[in-house]
Amino acid sequence: MAAKRKRDYTKERLAESPERRKKRAIRNNARREAIREGKAKKGDGTVVHHKVPLSKGGSNAKSNRVIQSRKASDREGGHLQPKEAKRRGGRN
Repeated sequence: MAAKRKRDYTKERLAESPERRKKRAIRNNARREAIREGKAKKGDGTVVHHKVPLSKGGSNAKSNRVIQSRKASDREGGHLQPKEAKRRGGRN
């Protein structure tokens, strides 16, 4: 079995595009705001989920954000879903 390579996160951050860096800063600010408001805590396994993803042109407004478990957010995977599919928990 081959040994796992360690990722160099600093190198990855320095190589990212300015647009990606800007969106990462927006997501970080949203998380900090949720922690200040008491909606999330450090290490609680939740993420700030954008209903309309930033990558699809969504904003960082409070009306576009919701706190979700990491598992639920990963399940959606940044896909826009009709309301009925969301209720059933399915993907498009």
